[in-house]
Amino acid sequence: MSHAIKCLFYEQGVSPAIVEIDQYMYGKDIERALARLGCSPQVPVVFIGGKLIGTATTVMTLHLDGSLKRLLKEAGALWL
Repeated sequence: MSHAIKCLFYEQGVSPAIVEIDQYMYGKDIERALARLGCSPQVPVVFIGGKLIGTATTVMTLHLDGSLKRLLKEAGALWL
């Protein structure tokens, strides 16, 4: 699902900052912290403008109902 979410953002014209937690020594700690925030599964998890949006299911739902573009515009990540 991480690949699908990356592609979705690229298709929207957004260049997301991507953190591949499996590449970090403390990746498991990050996963545990995301779980404490209520993210299940813990990856992929999306933050927009520093605000936790949620998992891939939430992001896809926002995309389908048109809310994702609004959030991206409000965060300054999308200019159109």
